[in-house]
Amino acid sequence: MLTRHSIHTIEEALQDTRVVLLAGPRQSGKTTLVRSLAGNGRAYLTLDDVTTLAAAQADPAGLIRGLDQVIIDEVQRAPDLLLAIKESVDRDARPGRFLITGSANLMTLPRIADSLAGRMEVIRLLPLAQAEILARPPPPFLASLFAGQLPPTGPPRLGADLVELVLAGGYPEALSRKRWARRQDWYDNYVNAIVERDVRDIANIDQLEHMPRLLRALAAHSGQLINHAGIGASLGLSHVTTQKYTSIFEQLFLVRRLPPWHNNELKRLTKKPKLHFLDSGLLAALRGLTPDKVAADRGAFGAVLETFVYAEILKLSTWAGERFSLSHFRDKELDEVDIVIENRRGQIVGLEIKASATVRNEDFAGLRKLAAASKEKFAFGAVLYDHEQAIGFGERLAALPLGSLWG
Repeated sequence: MLTRHSIHTIEEALQDTRVVLLAGPRQSGKTTLVRSLAGNGRAYLTLDDVTTLAAAQADPAGLIRGLDQVIIDEVQRAPDLLLAIKESVDRDARPGRFLITGSANLMTLPRIADSLAGRMEVIRLLPLAQAEILARPPPPFLASLFAGQLPPTGPPRLGADLVELVLAGGYPEALSRKRWARRQDWYDNYVNAIVERDVRDIANIDQLEHMPRLLRALAAHSGQLINHAGIGASLGLSHVTTQKYTSIFEQLFLVRRLPPWHNNELKRLTKKPKLHFLDSGLLAALRGLTPDKVAADRGAFGAVLETFVYAEILKLSTWAGERFSLSHFRDKELDEVDIVIENRRGQIVGLEIKASATVRNEDFAGLRKLAAASKEKFAFGAVLYDHEQAIGFGERLAALPLGSLWG
């Protein structure tokens, strides 16, 4: 089993928090990770088991009664179980009593979020990061940039290997399949399972048959500003329905909105969020991309690479022991920064992503505008590119190898 860097965060949270929720997409490795923590008096239950699910739905308080320390897998299948857990930990407030997993974002349900406030810590587990796949320690990428320093540069130029690792993504079972056609089959089955089971668990959908088509339409717009009306029109869906269905995919950790960065110094900023998938392998499969197709036409690779970097940053931020907010920057002159990272002290790091091995001075136009608006809060701006060298482009600006993300 590959070491997941989130395990240390989970173990620490169990020492001082009554309920710990490990949340992330299906097949990202949550079950494997929590089962490694079972034993030593900690029982394991999964709501994917028909009998256990029936008991949780019929009598959630009865299922919880008498449990001391327990792991409950896929808890979103019986949300009322969380209310029973709340009552249990209010009676017995010892830390570490419940370690639960969810393949849907339960904190979007107001009743659940309010009832477990102050009692539960949420830890995100996305598919494997490159550092985990390569069995490397968490890289100091974010810490270095917020300190105004260059991070370790990582491996040499990747070339064709970069395309391979970006299109592969991070789902463990998909990675275990060596042929691209077999990976495509896995992703097709994965999407069908999500729609047939998980969507039904969390939402009442009138037009379920539109969901796979919508997910593919969203894949064609990944990395772009969200336009629900335009996306829905091609499918015969209204703006409202498209937005509702997209939110369901967001609850299932397949996509996420990246909000626009704002600042009172700049009035002419784009105010629309971007749409990103949370795994580049899933995105590539939905777009039908393979290494051979990218070699023949590299035009579609940039959007998938941007998703790959965005997901890597999300994973690094989970391990960092510090809260970060992520956004994007774009002004009316179309100067942009793909990812803006802000820490709790208000410091700003900007990242622009390029699929080539060449960086030019004009590639820093958006980063320079972001630096001017952020003033003393601007810690660093980097253009990530496929090369082994870090090259300075001015004060707190540099071109950095993409391999710096895993060190």
